[in-house]
Formats: sequence, C-alpha cells, structure tokens
Amino acid sequence: MAGFSAAERAQGPRLAAAAIDRFAQAGPEDGDNHELVVTHNLLIGWLVSQALAGPPWRWLGLNQMNCALTVIAYRTGLPPALISFNDAGHLTPELRWSGFPAAVRPASG
Repeated sequence: MAGFSAAERAQGPRLAAAAIDRFAQAGPEDGDNHELVVTHNLLIGWLVSQALAGPPWRWLGLNQMNCALTVIAYRTGLPPALISFNDAGHLTPELRWSGFPAAVRPASG
C-alpha cells in the first residue's frame, strides 16, 4: 500500500463500499444479469473476501494473475457464491503468472 498516497488510502473504504453496492447485488427477478468488471487486483480481492464473508482485512492476501477471471454469483435469497477464482486457462502458459514475482511462479517443465 506504500505506493498510494494518504489521500488515496483514505478514499479506499468509501470506494470499496461503492463497489459492493454497485456490483454485489442479485440480478433482476425476471432473468439473469451478467456484468464484466475489468479492474485491478485490489478490488477483486475485496469483492471475493466479502462474497466469502471474510474479515475486513482478508482481501489483502488475495492476489490474482494479470488477466485472470473470477466469477461471483449473486442470487436473491442466497449468499454469494464464488464460482471461479484466478482462472487463467485462457492465457498462454508464459502469461499465466504475469504480475507475480519469479519466486512464487511455478518452475517451467
């Protein structure tokens, strides 16, 4: 978080709450609603941690690959369901661990 100014960090809780209000809702009663949210690691971590009812600090350890897909289902009367997390199967092998330091990437075989 050191790369963010104090003003940016102060806005974080408000922006996170706005993202939950905007995206973490069940679709219309008369059909499915699908939205593609293209964003950075921190917001995806927040949405996943909240979908899983994690403690407020839990989003900090949820890291995704660049361009990976995460799917969360929000249904009326049911808790959110994490359908997939960090799916990079659509990427070529050399791109799947982009964004992670070499120390945590699997050895190429």
